Amino acid sequence: MVATDIGIDLGTASILVYIRGKGVVLKEPSVVAFDRDKNTIKAIGEDARLMLGRTPGNIVAVRPLRQGVISDYTVTEKMLKYFIQKAVGRRTFRKPRISICVPSGVTEVERKAVEDAGYQAGAREVSIIEEPIAAAIGAGIDISKPCGNMIVDIGGGTSDIAVISLGGTVVSTSVKIAGDDFDEAIVRYMRKKHKLLIGERTAEDLKIKIGCCFKMAEAEEMDVRGRDLVTGLPKTVKVSSVETEEALRETTSQIVEAIHGVLEKTPPELAADIADRGIVLTGGGSLLRGLEELISDRTGINTMTAEDPMTAVAIGTGRYVEFIAGDRSDFSIK
Repeated sequence: MVATDIGIDLGTASILVYIRGKGVVLKEPSVVAFDRDKNTIKAIGEDARLMLGRTPGNIVAVRPLRQGVISDYTVTEKMLKYFIQKAVGRRTFRKPRISICVPSGVTEVERKAVEDAGYQAGAREVSIIEEPIAAAIGAGIDISKPCGNMIVDIGGGTSDIAVISLGGTVVSTSVKIAGDDFDEAIVRYMRKKHKLLIGERTAEDLKIKIGCCFKMAEAEEMDVRGRDLVTGLPKTVKVSSVETEEALRETTSQIVEAIHGVLEKTPPELAADIADRGIVLTGGGSLLRGLEELISDRTGINTMTAEDPMTAVAIGTGRYVEFIAGDRSDFSIK
């Protein structure tokens, strides 16, 4: 039986599994519900996400990946095993060949932990690919040409910024500011401005529905429910998109500064290519409204979002498996 080639986008917020020839077959939150009394896993993925902030004392819903790296090795290993089996099914006799992507700034120890987790989860061979390269392949960029491409991958825990040419990274940086930090900024703002305590899920909902980081033509509003910090009772507050722009200003500025820093270190020939070709955004965090405009405004370079930013890294990781499997014609230097 033919071995399956699998690409895994091991994200802080969600895990995507790409199978060669089938595309992205699985997308689930990287959350595990853990029973502390019995030391067993109650739920993984979407079922566990629904338990976030709503569990009794003995059950904790945890994210085993923090800022793009493994924070709980055993739980990550079990989660990987579960997702691989769910995606592949139990039909396969040969162990799959897996490529997993990691943020560009990970240490050798963190890289080794991801590799070991892959082998423990049942892989025959594990390849580690850096997130910006996977994102560029997934966004449809031909990375093999001697031409500068700038990719900004904003995930849940990290934002990876890289300039890629001839199939490799020329300049890159990884900042631990991304989608989760947008949520935290909204939680802090609501506490400070409205004296309202809201949870992670409510903050994410607010970010998705009306969140923006650049002045919009017309403001939008949304009712947000939480706990009043003064009375301690449930309360509903009306929040506008103008307020979300204010709440997210600091975190988005840090991402723009990181992009600026990478551009400063880019060789002049490649900088000219980027000015010509623009900056490509991928990752779930890039869906925040106004981000394209904010980066264009601050850098003066045309910025666009990949066609399907959420799955670009998973597709790129999977296509990288095909690349190392011998289908090098797609990427070979013509």
